[in-house]
Amino acid sequence: AILADGTGLPSSLTTFPAVNLLGSYVGPFGDNKITLLITKIAGDTIEGRSVVGGNDRPYSGVVKFMNDKYSITAKEPGDDKDDGEFNFTIDAKQPDMVTGSWKPNTPNATLKAKDYSLKRRAFVYLQDVGQYPVASKRLLTDDDVNNLMKPELEIMRNEIFARHGYCFKKKNLRDMFEDKDWYIPNTVDVKMDLTEIEKKNIVLIKHFEKYAEEYGDDYGR
Repeated sequence: AILADGTGLPSSLTTFPAVNLLGSYVGPFGDNKITLLITKIAGDTIEGRSVVGGNDRPYSGVVKFMNDKYSITAKEPGDDKDDGEFNFTIDAKQPDMVTGSWKPNTPNATLKAKDYSLKRRAFVYLQDVGQYPVASKRLLTDDDVNNLMKPELEIMRNEIFARHGYCFKKKNLRDMFEDKDWYIPNTVDVKMDLTEIEKKNIVLIKHFEKYAEEYGDDYGR
């Protein structure tokens, strides 16, 4: 049995037809949205990344096949205070679903074990999503933004990052987007992904945000 990337499965897995487990799985993870990526399987080892809560962390572990299910145990490196261990299964008959649990290496009041059920979804950059898609489609003019209040400008600017799958560190910004179906956290660095139009629009919006903050109710409508 061979996976889509050409790697062989361990002998314990060859009794069942090959299933391509590689890809990204997205869904709720406690109060946040997570993207769990499986990037490599070779033999009985598995590697991937988790993108959640403003963090992008690698993991590695082992995969086993039993009773028509792939069982994965994988650990994050452990050099970050938020690292932990993933345990999840994928039913060979429903390879687009992941169910499992995660437990932190160092539990505390804010970092607790979590159960999750995720669906396979690939990140795709879309220009037409969000409240202000124009900010990714063309250069903005002063007239586009000078009647917007600071909260509206903040949404407009951060939507640009969200369209690129930016995983926000600040909870208020995560809350702003994680309930949107189009939003998939995919990375913590989008500097190289922003278009020239978006870069210029971010500068313009930030300028008006600062102006709105200074003048408050005397600014805008």
